Amino acid sequence: MKYKTALVLAGGAFGTSLGFVLAQNFKKVIIKVRSQDIYEEINRGENSTYLPGQKLPSSLKAALSWDEVHSLVEGDIELIISGLPMAAIDDFCLTHRHELIKLLDKGIPLVSLAKGIDHETLKLPDEIFKTHFDSYRTQLMYLSGPSFAKEILDKQITIVSLAGEDKSNLLSACDMLGTPFFKALPTTDVKGVLLGGSLKNVIAIAGGIMEGLGYNHNTRAALITRGIVEMLRFGQYFGARPETFYGPSGMGDLILTTTGELSRNKSFGIEIAKGRSPEDVIKATKSVVEGYKTTKAAHLLAQSKNINARIFTGLFQVLYEQHDPREVIQGLMMLPPKFDEES
Repeated sequence: MKYKTALVLAGGAFGTSLGFVLAQNFKKVIIKVRSQDIYEEINRGENSTYLPGQKLPSSLKAALSWDEVHSLVEGDIELIISGLPMAAIDDFCLTHRHELIKLLDKGIPLVSLAKGIDHETLKLPDEIFKTHFDSYRTQLMYLSGPSFAKEILDKQITIVSLAGEDKSNLLSACDMLGTPFFKALPTTDVKGVLLGGSLKNVIAIAGGIMEGLGYNHNTRAALITRGIVEMLRFGQYFGARPETFYGPSGMGDLILTTTGELSRNKSFGIEIAKGRSPEDVIKATKSVVEGYKTTKAAHLLAQSKNINARIFTGLFQVLYEQHDPREVIQGLMMLPPKFDEES
């Protein structure tokens, strides 16, 4: 093995799948979890709660405590992957600040998998991490792109974006993550990568609603092409590079989540189209539907910064104001035509 030990924080589907990727290059991969059930499952060789039927290598182990993490380390920890969802980052960083600082003090890079915009502060993941670890900002990186966890474990070829401020750290992390089936492409456009990964989940919910209402390929193509236009408008406000939105973390992820049958956000939208409430759908699922809260955050951001984002506003009306999705769609279709440059 090329490397010694990698540490993954949180044992959800995506964190586990990245642990599987790292197990191709690292002698030991430790996933720190908080659930006794997940702990026992992973140590039996399968995260059956989130990835049933997907076998995990014996070099991938779960740990409940930091003491157990340290007892499992072989050599040195050389990479940290944060599989924490947006809502958990702040609390985890506060609760485990001492241990995280000790690791970051050693120069270990940390890669976050979080996608979303905080609906209260309107912050992206990089801003939340920097609130706690600004002195280590060159070690902080953010991964996003078209990547269903199940397909990663099936060794389906997957290409993602990895964004950060330091080119040397980026190249090093890309090498640690590189396998014959998984490749991370480095970029310094942090905002572009994070916006793409966050906003595409909103469009995916809209895609699920349209599919649930019986709309087909023409409609999906229209949604994707208009969706990327609105995503670019958010990017312009944040100073992101337009070309980033046509890469893996933008158009790549948008296509996957609006068309793929494994998309949590699309499945959520399909259930909304059946007349179910967002709260009921979320209660019934074990996985995080990041696009639900991101819809509210994107709407508030568009309102406060005067960003023309009609699809995002329309979805907010459906999810948070109980508007009929058919009426919202018809309202969008009946808007007078305008040139994009006039928007």
